[in-house]
Amino acid sequence: MARAGVSLAETANRIAEPDTVAEASKVTDTTMITATTHDFEIEAQLRRVGLRPTRQRVALVRQAFGKGDRHFSAEALHAEALAAKIDISLATVYNTLHHFTDAGLLRVLSVEGAKTYFDTNTSDHHHFFVEGSNHIFDIDAPVTVDNLPEPPEGMEIAHVDVVIRLRPKA
Repeated sequence: MARAGVSLAETANRIAEPDTVAEASKVTDTTMITATTHDFEIEAQLRRVGLRPTRQRVALVRQAFGKGDRHFSAEALHAEALAAKIDISLATVYNTLHHFTDAGLLRVLSVEGAKTYFDTNTSDHHHFFVEGSNHIFDIDAPVTVDNLPEPPEGMEIAHVDVVIRLRPKA
């Protein structure tokens, strides 16, 4: 679900130095990126998470986040970028998406062994995966996972991803 853009006054307030961690998270809220978001806003968001705002990173942020919350593979985003006349290699797309993931802007979804998908919604939520079409969509209902095993000594459970695989009824 995409959110509406913000005014220049609100943008100036978001870019100002945050006083708290909560305020800092607002600055890097990529769900605010729309088709009318200025490059300087995207550049500020990238700097805030410790990434240098290169031309290619800014273009990929616009491609990845400009359509609201969604799921995509590096190959699909690369094809979209090429269609939008963005001159970028697939290797650069992969590297950039992994930098975005490390910075907390994206979430990795591993639903197939060899293919990685990315999610622009980094909140805790779960997914349906349609086999054959490789379509991924969010589960909009609470999911409860019971009887998790105790983690090995010295370890803790960081996150539980639930992917429910679907196929058309025969």
